Amino acid sequence: MSSLLSIGKSGLLAAQTGLATAGHNITNASVAGFSRQQVVQSTTKPIGIGVGFVGTGTEVAQIKRFYDDFLNKQLMGAQATQSSVDAYYSQISQIDNMLADSSIGISPALQDFFKGVQNANSTPSLPAARDSMLSAAQTLASRFQEVSGRLTEIQAGVNSTITASVAQINSYAGEIAKLNNQIAGLSLDKNNPPNDLLDRRDQLIRELNQHIQVNVMPSDNNMLSLSFGSGQPLVIGATTVELGVSTSPTDPSRVTVGYQTSGGVSALPDSAFTGGALGGVMKFRSESLDRVQNSLGQMAAGLAASFNDQHRLGQDLNGDLGGNFFAVTKAYVGYDTRNSPSSAATIDATITNASQLTSMDYDVKYEGGQYVVRRSDGQTTYLPDPMTDPVEIDGVSYMITGAAVEGDHFQVRPTYNAAAEFKVAITDRSKIALAAPVATSVGSANKGNGTITPGSVDVDYLTAGNALTAPLPLTFHQADPADPATRTLDGFPGTTDIVVTLQDGSSTTYPAGTTTIAYEPNATIRFNGITVTVAGEPKEGDVFTVAPNSSGVGDSRNGVLLAGLQTKNILAGNTATFQGSYAQTVNMVANKTREMQISSEASETAVSQAKAAVQTVSGVNLDEEAADLLRYQQAYQAAGKVMQVASELFDTLLSLR
Repeated sequence: MSSLLSIGKSGLLAAQTGLATAGHNITNASVAGFSRQQVVQSTTKPIGIGVGFVGTGTEVAQIKRFYDDFLNKQLMGAQATQSSVDAYYSQISQIDNMLADSSIGISPALQDFFKGVQNANSTPSLPAARDSMLSAAQTLASRFQEVSGRLTEIQAGVNSTITASVAQINSYAGEIAKLNNQIAGLSLDKNNPPNDLLDRRDQLIRELNQHIQVNVMPSDNNMLSLSFGSGQPLVIGATTVELGVSTSPTDPSRVTVGYQTSGGVSALPDSAFTGGALGGVMKFRSESLDRVQNSLGQMAAGLAASFNDQHRLGQDLNGDLGGNFFAVTKAYVGYDTRNSPSSAATIDATITNASQLTSMDYDVKYEGGQYVVRRSDGQTTYLPDPMTDPVEIDGVSYMITGAAVEGDHFQVRPTYNAAAEFKVAITDRSKIALAAPVATSVGSANKGNGTITPGSVDVDYLTAGNALTAPLPLTFHQADPADPATRTLDGFPGTTDIVVTLQDGSSTTYPAGTTTIAYEPNATIRFNGITVTVAGEPKEGDVFTVAPNSSGVGDSRNGVLLAGLQTKNILAGNTATFQGSYAQTVNMVANKTREMQISSEASETAVSQAKAAVQTVSGVNLDEEAADLLRYQQAYQAAGKVMQVASELFDTLLSLR
């Protein structure tokens, strides 16, 4: 009887466990990360009675957890991608919306500025026209500053997002390490792990994975170790490796992420953080935000440098050579806070050549007694120490003074702050140099039909000794009236080479000291930074005078050249206009935004499919659980009936006495 009673009892206990498990599944069906559980029964050891073996009942061998590691890893990969793409998309959308807004866009302000230049050229002597030009310039400067300021706000938002993500990552890592410890203590029997704790840990790992993509590796006693990037540890068993944020050693407006140590934060490269929201934000910062900020700065710095170059070749209303119309752009120089305290090196980096300017960043290191300048694309330039003269690299003039210490590091970002620092340098309308500094005339007593162009100047005119201080008469002579080869022009100052370029493009250079050259009709003559063209058939003794411009109030020759900069290919190695460069930036942002939008939609679908696949294995089906409840209820009642029968039989035996 005791055997029958124990058989019924085992069935009763097994059914009771089944009811509890089914009820547990039902009540946790909506809990995130919960995996369906099921009772696995097995028969107990039978008893031999000579003619065979009699069963002794059942036992619960295992509470099985329905979990598929492969499907779970697929889900984690899809979620990490979705979080990364969504984080990128939410950030770049801000830039796209800003650039698409005509009220704060650069292009309309740029068009208005050059329209103001053209209007001033139409009436160069009219004060109102010059005031309008200055006003348009101020509006353009404000627009550059507004857009740059908005990008700076986005940069600050990225810093906050990174800081918050790191705090959440550390929190998740700490909880996972605690669960590792608890699970290890409860996993003495490897076949019967604490299922609910495993579910909780897996759910935390999935949530952590949405912040930073992690690699999961099994460890002893059902513990898991987590790493990210190329194997950087985050959780090792029951311990964590805490992350931290710190200010970039070369840029106080930028935060970096690394391992928290007793001495501070040991920074890791941005490339170590891939996937998840943190990876998406850091990828956005390095791939799009920095690029937009540098490209916008390249446009601002290029405009300032090229406009200043041309403006200095003009003459203002006071008869003086023009100065800088816009403030001279200085490159951002970040001095590494880890440099030796005894270092006294100072870098002056000034943008001097708009066409050679790039949107790249540069690392400068002092190694082996010289400065090594490395572009972000790997190209290297070496600078001597000490430097006696400035050296130009990609349109930026470097001058380094002071004693450096081996290992000193600097970051030079030529266009990083250029838009924010774009300013109009002049406030006096009379200082606008619309006129050309030279004027030409044909002698009133000339007998031939020779002509001379109004004349223009280039940068060499600004060289000391080249600018005209008095009229320079050029006289035509012809030694033999019958021989055109004897025609000459004399009276040149002889201080510089004279370059004569014919209409077919061929040229002849007369060395410095030459005062007389052969006359070639329609040839371009360049000397002392001045270019003129004499044409026609002059007669012996005809004079063509090149003189300082003494009546430039109504002259707008230099203004026309300034206006022409709008359509001139100046940036990117003389391949792009200012508006073309800006359009490229706008298109890049628009295309990237669209790419992220499409990727976001695709990743959402991938996550939904991965979740559905996981649910087919681990999800709770309430109809199935209800059926299990009925089945276990019937088993429970049947096992109770077995025990009742055993009790009645036992009573019968007792009554036989």
